[in-house]
Amino acid sequence: MSVEPLLKVNGLTKMYGARIGCADVSFDLWPGEVLAIVGESGSGKTTLLSCLSTRLEATSGSVEYHMRDGAYRELSRLTEAERRFLMRTDWGFVHQNPADGLRMTVSAGANVGERLMAIGHRRYGEIREAASDWLSRVEISPTRIDDQPRAFSGGMRQRLQIARNLITGPRLVFMDEPTGGLDVSVQARLLDLVRGLVHDLGLSAIVVTHDLAVARLLSHRMMVMKDGHVIEQGLTDRVLDDPREPYTQLLVSSILQV
Repeated sequence: MSVEPLLKVNGLTKMYGARIGCADVSFDLWPGEVLAIVGESGSGKTTLLSCLSTRLEATSGSVEYHMRDGAYRELSRLTEAERRFLMRTDWGFVHQNPADGLRMTVSAGANVGERLMAIGHRRYGEIREAASDWLSRVEISPTRIDDQPRAFSGGMRQRLQIARNLITGPRLVFMDEPTGGLDVSVQARLLDLVRGLVHDLGLSAIVVTHDLAVARLLSHRMMVMKDGHVIEQGLTDRVLDDPREPYTQLLVSSILQV
């Protein structure tokens, strides 16, 4: 049985008036593959992620997603209801600031269980049990299930956000600077956790990061962006160990402030 790309991106462009957000981006994302999008601030990587995840409407180009029924759908043609259902079930989105991806005034268990309720689960005991299991998987004690996220540290909030996203068994997760704002020791622990979960669950992921160490640890393949354009892409180790473009060489040698 031949494997089809999960996501097919062709000529994706976003303009802000005369200013380029991202321009003519094309790539395929395969099942189980992690793609890192890297570049300095203002390179277009966050705009690209927003267009791919339908949070921002592209100016031109196409993004096709391989639905569970085997058909490809052009994401810009989905109805709002279809898009919302996709984002609640088959997709996850991990924000840089966990407060943007959590409900801070309800319990940790409710944050995780809410996604299950959105896809039709109704048995309270089963939802709570699943939430407790996922808290354990992201290294949060199940005894904290009734605590609100505002009582958690930054690293715990990020792990809670990851549990909330993964409990529905998505096939594709978007991550926007997932370790941003965390101290180095917390970053390392979180990255190790994410890498393990992505591998165990066979997830595809698109990770935006300015941190090349994050890209090396998490991704199979990477794209380097500059001024809205993809200037280099390839297997992560190849790009980082043998960068071809002068800009990528500067990034790798840490001369640029990214």
